[in-house]
Amino acid sequence: MTIKVGDKIPSCTLKTPGEPRPVDITTEQLFAGKKVVLFAVPGAFTPGCSNTHLPGFIVNADTIKAKGVETIACLAVNDAFVMGAWAKLQNAEEILMIADGNGELTKKLGLELDASGFGLGIRSKRFAMIVDDGVVKYLGVDTSDIKDSAADAVLAHL
Repeated sequence: MTIKVGDKIPSCTLKTPGEPRPVDITTEQLFAGKKVVLFAVPGAFTPGCSNTHLPGFIVNADTIKAKGVETIACLAVNDAFVMGAWAKLQNAEEILMIADGNGELTKKLGLELDASGFGLGIRSKRFAMIVDDGVVKYLGVDTSDIKDSAADAVLAHL
């Protein structure tokens, strides 16, 4: 079942890039007592994610944070090393990169995407959410174009 507005984010431990190794972060650490924008991409370095989705949040990071958002986080079913390399290439200093390497959170959210036909296995659907103290306030899931999960859509709902 897919998470919906009003639901609480499930408990899960994820990874963020770190030196010399990835760092654990729990959903409780990420969301408790904060307003967070979480957006997910099917894969780091993929064209739509690299050319449109992530850059929209990078360009609008200051505007989003000015609306009371403490953290902007990008989630992908990739490992933390890939997420770290992608962040460096994209100059994504304002974005917290989150690796859901095994797709655990993605599955708990009910937002997994079977991209096996493209040789990518199980990934995350493209989505964005506004989460306030662990509770989903907005959820935009895209099925083709980057629209409901884009930075502009998130800004319109803040």
